[in-house]
Amino acid sequence: MGDFVRVAKLTDIEEGGAIRVEVDGEPVALFNVGGRIYAIGETCTHEEASLSEGYVEGKAVECPRHGARFDLKTGQALTLPATMPARVYEVKVEGGEVFIRQG
Repeated sequence: MGDFVRVAKLTDIEEGGAIRVEVDGEPVALFNVGGRIYAIGETCTHEEASLSEGYVEGKAVECPRHGARFDLKTGQALTLPATMPARVYEVKVEGGEVFIRQG
């Protein structure tokens, strides 16, 4: 497993919101749900669409293009048209900084 890399300040991600970051050239969506940060692959696995621009409800995000929903903890595709899970990244928060594990 890779090292953790700083990707944002905790204050960059509003409660119930999301931002897009890059790690090793890969786009990653960070979500703040109830003060907990989740990180999944930024691009919907069904079609090119930004999950950080999607609609967060509970611990799931809905793709803004076709409505596929993904579990923020596991990356599992919860509804069609997506069938493949989104990649999930390990997250840690220290000193108000958000880190995700590379690789």
